[in-house]
Amino acid sequence: MSKTEKSDKSPTYESALNELEGIVTRMEDGQLTLEQSLTAYKRGAELLKFCQAQLADAQQQVKVLEAGVLKNFAGDDDDEST
Repeated sequence: MSKTEKSDKSPTYESALNELEGIVTRMEDGQLTLEQSLTAYKRGAELLKFCQAQLADAQQQVKVLEAGVLKNFAGDDDDEST
């Protein structure tokens, strides 16, 4: 059961973004009580932080790939010339 709980706590970027969009829509509709709005805002802030971290990680990976750092690991060109 702990694996299921862990997967619920670690959403994908897409699922977090969808949930965040739903929260924004509900808040914009104006149908939430003050307490519900505060709870929704808190959850939205958590999701926003998660999404920003995921994007920062992706940007870092792109920088590494663009710098060609991984190129040396994939080819083994040195072994072919021997």
